[in-house]
Amino acid sequence: MTVRACLPWPHPALRSPAADVAAITDEIRMIWRDMIDTMEAMPGYGLAAVQIGVPLRLAVIDCSEERGRAIRMANPEVLHASAQLRSHEEASPNLPGVSSRVERPRAVTVRFLNAEGLVEERDFVGLWATSVQHQIDHLAGRMYFDRLSPLKRKMLIAKAEKLRRRG
Repeated sequence: MTVRACLPWPHPALRSPAADVAAITDEIRMIWRDMIDTMEAMPGYGLAAVQIGVPLRLAVIDCSEERGRAIRMANPEVLHASAQLRSHEEASPNLPGVSSRVERPRAVTVRFLNAEGLVEERDFVGLWATSVQHQIDHLAGRMYFDRLSPLKRKMLIAKAEKLRRRG
């Protein structure tokens, strides 16, 4: 079990789009294992490789109640999104101690390379859809708070900074 440290906001890597993964290799599988260990230790519903300083388009999500059902994704992209929105409280280990309600499409269809290196298209609904969209944002250099109004974003970051200074 290898739990990796999450980069602290405002690390520049969190604002940089990640590079595509050419093929699923043993190295990629090792990164996914570390990502799952890190996600479980938080605990969280997903993790993007950039959050732990790996600039590749890799993500893992597990919103199952029993856990242990993580979906490994390389180069995930949303193909279709529902018009119906869903609001959910989102947070990030890169900016600990704060969260905010974010609206995203309630359902999405995502294409990605799976753990076997095959192209897969999968539908995600509810919390699974929220988590996969959150991770895809990270891979594009976006944070969940970028979806907030400028005032709410400023207040959220200021609160996180205040918490960080308190230790």
